[in-house]
Order: sequence, then structure tokens, then C-alpha cells
Amino acid sequence: MWEGSGNNYAYLVVDDKSKDAVIIDPANPSEVLPVLKKQVDSGDIKLTNIINTHHHHDHAGGNSEMLKHYKLPIIGGKDCSKVTKTPKHGETFTIGDSIKVKALHTPCHTQDSICYLFEDGNDKAVFTGDTLFIGGIPPPVNRQSERRLTHEALGCGRFFEGTAEEMHKALNETLAALPDATKVYPGHEYTKGNVKFGIKIMQTEPIKKLEAFANSNKETQGKFTIGDEKLHNVFMRVDDPEVQKVVGKSKPVDVMAALREMKNAS
Repeated sequence: MWEGSGNNYAYLVVDDKSKDAVIIDPANPSEVLPVLKKQVDSGDIKLTNIINTHHHHDHAGGNSEMLKHYKLPIIGGKDCSKVTKTPKHGETFTIGDSIKVKALHTPCHTQDSICYLFEDGNDKAVFTGDTLFIGGIPPPVNRQSERRLTHEALGCGRFFEGTAEEMHKALNETLAALPDATKVYPGHEYTKGNVKFGIKIMQTEPIKKLEAFANSNKETQGKFTIGDEKLHNVFMRVDDPEVQKVVGKSKPVDVMAALREMKNAS
């Protein structure tokens, strides 16, 4: 995985047995390609697919350049550049001999947003793009810069193409239904900013622990689980009386909308 100039993450997932591999959201080919070339040329991996979480440039914008070097099918949302396959919600596919992948449609940040649940034996990981971040959702910025605007730290992505109802469903129904032990791999590193907002809403032990970890570690991807997010991500605690009291709302969708507005203004 790599952290690019915009705090982007790209993820290389490899099936150990077959060496089949996929690259997720390789938005910065200049950084990704040298690493891939070394591993492909050495026979350490067999690259089979590019996977995109949604169509924004800082996730799918590297597809055309990637295809110049590796003629691969692209799995992603319907609006992703050069996409060749858009899996249906709940549709599964495999990587090599061991890894099962399930597509989870989570429209809101974009209408073509897809999260991918990877399962290898008892190990589970979900790649969430700009739908779910560690601890919360992305910072409001000038809309002229989509590369920066498409994300915000702490919890979930901006509702660019959707509604509070859609984000509530994506976070608190679709993703919250995954096993608690599922590790979370978001599209950006925004945890510090998320914690700054979240701790204003609730001062619980889980969010204090997240704050301490974020202050001591540059990267937080894969270090927390869906179970953790249910405890320290305010956008996944819309039923919490403490959160409801702060925002002055009680219905979960209204709480989600109010939190998003507060985050926009922070």
C-alpha cells in the first residue's frame, strides 16, 4: 500500500498460494507502478485486476495510465474510468485460490460507491474508499479541488451525490452488519482530523484511545475493525443518547444529517 501526496491509499492484495493479486484504487501510477513492476517481474505476484471503490479522480484517475502498462480488467462502479465489470450488490468473486470478495454497494459519497469485503479463511477486511474512514468522515474544502474535496476525515465521506438516509444505510446497516472483527482499510489517512471532531461530540474511552493512537502513528489503516468503528466513530453512533443530545436530534437519519453539517462547519 502507498500513501500519496493527497493522503491517498492504494492497496495491493495478494493470494499467497496462487500469487494472484489485485491493485485497489491506484490513483497515483507514478508511485504504484515501480512497486508493481518489481514484484511482477520477480514473479512474486500475478496481477489480475484493478479494483476501484468509486469514480472520483483520486481513486480511479490512474486507470488509463495503468492500462498502458498492464492490460487488466477493471472492476468498479459504473462511472469509473475504463471500467469493464460492475458487480451487483452482494455479488462475489475470487482472487486466486483462497480469497473471496463480496461487493457492497454503498451509494452516497458517489452513487457508484462500492465497498469490498475480502475474506481469507477467518481473516476479513473491508476496503471502504470514501464511504467509511477511521473514526469519522472527510474536511470541507473549496469545491474547485475535487482531489481534496472528495474526502474528509472522521467517519464517512461527504454526501456529494447522496443523502443522509443513504449514508446512514451505508454505515449503520450495510457496513455495521459485517463481523465486528473485520479490519477497515479506508481510501485516505484522515484519522487525526476525524478525532478532533469526534471528541467534541463524545468523550468516551474508545475515542480517547483512538486519539492516542492517531497521535502516535502516521498510518491507521487496517489497525481498527468494524467493531471499533461502532464504538469510536460518531457517525456510527447515531442511536447514542449522548450524541443525540449534542446535535439536538433523536431520529438516526436526522442525527446523521446534523453531524454532517457540524463536520462541514468545523
